[in-house]
Amino acid sequence: MKLFESLATHGHERVAFHHDEATGLKAIIAIHSTVLGNALGGTRRWAYTDEAAAIQDVLRLSEGMTYKAAAADLPMGGAKSVILAKSGAAPTEAEARAMGRFVDTFSGTYIAAEDVGVTPQFVDWMARETDHVMGGDSVSHGGDPSPFTAQGCFNAMKACLKQLGRKPDFAGMTVAIQGVGATGYRLADLCRKAGATVIASDTNAANLQRAVKELGVQAFDGDILAAKCDILAPCALGAILNDRSIPNLKCQVICGTSNNQLLNPVEDGARVKKAGILYGPDFVVNAGGLIRLAGLYLGMTEAQIDQKIEQIEQTTTAVLKEAQSLPSAHEAAVSYAKRRIEQGRTNKPRMAAQR
Repeated sequence: MKLFESLATHGHERVAFHHDEATGLKAIIAIHSTVLGNALGGTRRWAYTDEAAAIQDVLRLSEGMTYKAAAADLPMGGAKSVILAKSGAAPTEAEARAMGRFVDTFSGTYIAAEDVGVTPQFVDWMARETDHVMGGDSVSHGGDPSPFTAQGCFNAMKACLKQLGRKPDFAGMTVAIQGVGATGYRLADLCRKAGATVIASDTNAANLQRAVKELGVQAFDGDILAAKCDILAPCALGAILNDRSIPNLKCQVICGTSNNQLLNPVEDGARVKKAGILYGPDFVVNAGGLIRLAGLYLGMTEAQIDQKIEQIEQTTTAVLKEAQSLPSAHEAAVSYAKRRIEQGRTNKPRMAAQR
């Protein structure tokens, strides 16, 4: 990987690598943009195949966070961090606190949060070393953001259905959910309560069994990306929409909570549109959790946060309308976010560290 070339191509401001000898922690923090304000983005703990895969992941995710914050009209920038975990190694307090110390070296320019492989407990351990982390069990750190991510995605689903000329009535519809962990489970709950039949898959058998038992979800045996459904909701890891999976899709709408769903955003976004499938751009539709944590960090009221999450439906509608004259919905969403960033570059002052 040509790292400096990649940074220049995607516009990253800073990438920092850290190795804590005492705990063995290996981590990367990537700040993509602070044009609109300090950068908020989750900490992902994952057993990557190699260091290059970790770097690629943190660069893609941090760029997506910039667009997510901008599209949600938040005065915040975008960043992400990853922890290179050993396969099968359980997280420890020492590791989390070492990560907290790493985050603290940014003095609030980067605010960490919960992400894949990081629990609220892990966040609370990080918080013993830094004030610049959100998403832990304690009220002061925002609690679990997944209900808000799911609610925002559900709101976006309604916008997608309206764009197709359908009523936002889920009765009689089939929603296929890939991954019923934190956000997928809650999205399944919302869809079931709205009257939809929900089919689901998960590599974690316990997650799937819980959704079947508690929500009445139907376990799907096979490749759920190829399942016949009205709405496909990717709620696991990203890069699942590609030249191999897109030709097998049998849905009318793709709208899920996972990040970076398109392996190659330009080419695969165009493939989805050419297939006649409406795509709810991931960083627009899954912004509810970010809005929740950013809102608390910025001092918003609960009512203001709820209003911003409701606004995801209107933002999705605006982006989908713009996408009609562009190669893909992804391109429309990026254009929408970049316009907000450029407006902020001249109209909004930088935020100072707040906590």
